[in-house]
Amino acid sequence: MTRPVGSGGRNSNAPLLPVVDPWFRVVPSADGRILRVDEPHVDPLVAANVWIVRGRERELVVDTGLGIVSIDEAVPGLSGRDPLVVVTHAHLDHAGGASAFARVHAHPAEDLVHPRAASLHGPSELDLLGLHDPATRAEVGEWLISAVPHAGFDLAAYEVLPPAETVAIGDGDVLDLGDRRLTVLHLPGHSLGSIVLVDEHDGLLFSGDVVYDDELYDDMDGADPVVYRRSLERLLSLDVRKVYPGHGEVFGPERLAEIVAEYSGEDHTAGPSEPRSR
Repeated sequence: MTRPVGSGGRNSNAPLLPVVDPWFRVVPSADGRILRVDEPHVDPLVAANVWIVRGRERELVVDTGLGIVSIDEAVPGLSGRDPLVVVTHAHLDHAGGASAFARVHAHPAEDLVHPRAASLHGPSELDLLGLHDPATRAEVGEWLISAVPHAGFDLAAYEVLPPAETVAIGDGDVLDLGDRRLTVLHLPGHSLGSIVLVDEHDGLLFSGDVVYDDELYDDMDGADPVVYRRSLERLLSLDVRKVYPGHGEVFGPERLAEIVAEYSGEDHTAGPSEPRSR
């Protein structure tokens, strides 16, 4: 439902935006064991997926969204059920909602205790991320959201807060949900501490921003194209049947191989030349 009222907050330059309720969109898998939660009213730059995997003994939450609204709105009571929460990396669209949970797991190279500055103002956030490519900047809106979750929401007051407790995880660690086990792989390149989760039994890959079906960002602060290429090539050694990415739609092994081949064949030393969306 959309109501024709909104608030730009105390920043006089912020727009009056419509209020939308609900904020999240929830799409279950065919068997209901995996939920995709996203935020439809945000700029493609930060339109990330939250994946919730329902295990026999525990739920797994992969990434946490922007944190504009608690994920409990999408899945009532989730934060109180002590889910196993993993942040694939510390960018605002993946770690923004981490403070809603008592305990969050991440690679130690991603600092959730002292979150980096973040902004819903598009040009400001691009500066904070170190994204200076003109084509990219031309594609990003003045504000990263096109609606607000409630009247009086203050766009200028947005910040990423730390979770109460952060637990370090690294390459080879195993997360046990009772009837499903996922292995952590450290695959830097997009960021220093980027990780993916692999369910080897069912061939599922929760990939964060390591791989998704769009042009991959490797020119922001902390990114390294050479390391990124090695990380992507490591994915090809896995028996993957479905990729659940940090942005966009689920895809299969054929598309995964194509994305890796496309990236490996490109020259990344000069930065992107075409506008990009994630």
